[in-house]
Amino acid sequence: MIDSHTHLGSCRQDDAELVAAAVAAGVTRMLTVGTDGASCREALAQAERFPQVYAAVGRHPNEATGFDDGDLAELEALAAHERCVAIGETGLDFYRDRTPPADQQRAFEAQIELARRTGKPLVIHTRAADDPTIETLASEAEGVTVILHCFSMPGRLDECLAHGWYISFAGNVTYPRSEDLAAAAARVPEDRLLVETDAPYLTPQVVRKQRNQPAYVVHTARFVAERRGVSYEDLEAVVERNARAVFGWD
Repeated sequence: MIDSHTHLGSCRQDDAELVAAAVAAGVTRMLTVGTDGASCREALAQAERFPQVYAAVGRHPNEATGFDDGDLAELEALAAHERCVAIGETGLDFYRDRTPPADQQRAFEAQIELARRTGKPLVIHTRAADDPTIETLASEAEGVTVILHCFSMPGRLDECLAHGWYISFAGNVTYPRSEDLAAAAARVPEDRLLVETDAPYLTPQVVRKQRNQPAYVVHTARFVAERRGVSYEDLEAVVERNARAVFGWD
């Protein structure tokens, strides 16, 4: 199994303990994601330390205040690291009034272009911003491999699939109130499907009283497999194949 999106640096446990627990659960590869300069450097260091870990470098929309050419140059330098396999997470987040929309948009478009220049996939965060996120990707990201992390737009699934974007489900797909997400997870074509934890957030329902960690992606994967009417082993093969194609890891 793989975890296509986690934040090792935000988890309370020691990195080695987290990776060991994931491996014990059958998780062979995980992508740890940076959201600003410091966390991107930490993610790359973690990827250097553990062969199971790879890194994504980006500027989260809530960290995009004042984003400028210097910030982009920093990201470009970090993206050149051999253990960096993706750009992001980036996108738009209008749920909280933390970052000016114009700054978010500027950072978003810059990272789309960085993904295009580097040939790396683009990891998307969107919250309370479905329309502008889809519009920006549709107009600016042609030819870029796009991953909709922690998929949250079940009503727009067909539109997202028509663009060829990858759909990644986190632990919230398992929540009783998330029937619309669960139904979407059942419909995504095999070659567009990924699973993730977004740890330490969005712990799957069966272990929801605990803090999330990469090992718990297996719970989300089991839920998705059940909703799709396939075995866990079949789903495991599907998402491992997709992650290898997207991220280029061994």
